[in-house]
Amino acid sequence: MSGFRTLRMSEVSRRFGTTTALDRLDLTIEGGEFVALLGPSGCGKSTALNCLAGLLPLTGGGIWLDDERIDGLPPEKRGFGMVFQNYALFPHLTVRKNVGFGLAIRGVPKPELTRRVDEALALVELADQAAKLPGRLSGGQQQRVAIARAIVIRPRLVLMDEPLSNLDAKLRLQMRTEIRRLHQSLGLTTVYVTHDQEEALALADRIVVLRGGVVEQIGTPEEVYAQPRNTYVAGFMGYRNLLELPVTGREGGRVTLAEPGLRLTGVARDRSAGATAVAAIRPDDFTAGRGAANPLTVTVEVAEFHGRETAVEGVTESGRVVHVRVPERVRPGEKIELSVPPDRVLVFGDGDHPPRPGAAGAG
Repeated sequence: MSGFRTLRMSEVSRRFGTTTALDRLDLTIEGGEFVALLGPSGCGKSTALNCLAGLLPLTGGGIWLDDERIDGLPPEKRGFGMVFQNYALFPHLTVRKNVGFGLAIRGVPKPELTRRVDEALALVELADQAAKLPGRLSGGQQQRVAIARAIVIRPRLVLMDEPLSNLDAKLRLQMRTEIRRLHQSLGLTTVYVTHDQEEALALADRIVVLRGGVVEQIGTPEEVYAQPRNTYVAGFMGYRNLLELPVTGREGGRVTLAEPGLRLTGVARDRSAGATAVAAIRPDDFTAGRGAANPLTVTVEVAEFHGRETAVEGVTESGRVVHVRVPERVRPGEKIELSVPPDRVLVFGDGDHPPRPGAAGAG
């Protein structure tokens, strides 16, 4: 595969009429890197991918592959492979012909085409399905055909748009591992669109969190998971408890928030000095039992058995809804004692960071 050193998106924007779907995206991707674009529907992640692919023209900015500007090139001239959410296979062509389609239209000689298709099918473990039509394959097998078709052309960049969203939970896990294995073994550079934070954390070298067409944070999975920039990113990365409370004390990098029946001390994530702040806590960061640090009592309203633990939605004395995970079975109406270490409570003084005015995502 012909590689590259860097791919650079500089102030890339895309508008649809008066709606800004992507607003001045700056992103540099290193050759061999796996980058996930993460966010909810309408955040601009698929728009960014389609701009990269050449399926959407830019309305601002530019895209460079090393020193070559490519945003004016048609899709077929960019040398990228793409895997779609709906697989986009030709139903009337066999698996072999689907995989070899891109090579055929490039005029690759038949002996080389056959060899490369055989290699790609072997990589995705579908050699024994080569003569079948896509309609006779499972969803996971169809997705493997789509991946084989993308990599057989030896692309400089592989673009994946929510490729696992149509699969069941077990297949998603299997295909997630398969995608990472192929990325590593083939030395691919991959840009992957997803709304699933677990997928992004498991697959990516770096994560780009988008909202309303604007980048909220770029970082390694570890950085985005443990050090979210604001409450929007925190909520997306598993901090399900976002509790806005009055500020009652500050000391160094610690902030204390309190209301009747609930007092929390946590780590300040910004320097804002408002009268209220937001405490962000993951459900699994609570410890069952009343400890010295941040003790609280919760009345169970909903309990879901998850095997080794129970997911609980409960309420505090003051009526705050809290989501926790505890090791024992509990039932609605029970009171449970909890605590949470202060370094697991992130405090955002000004709460959310809104997107730029006029930014509203599409895809």
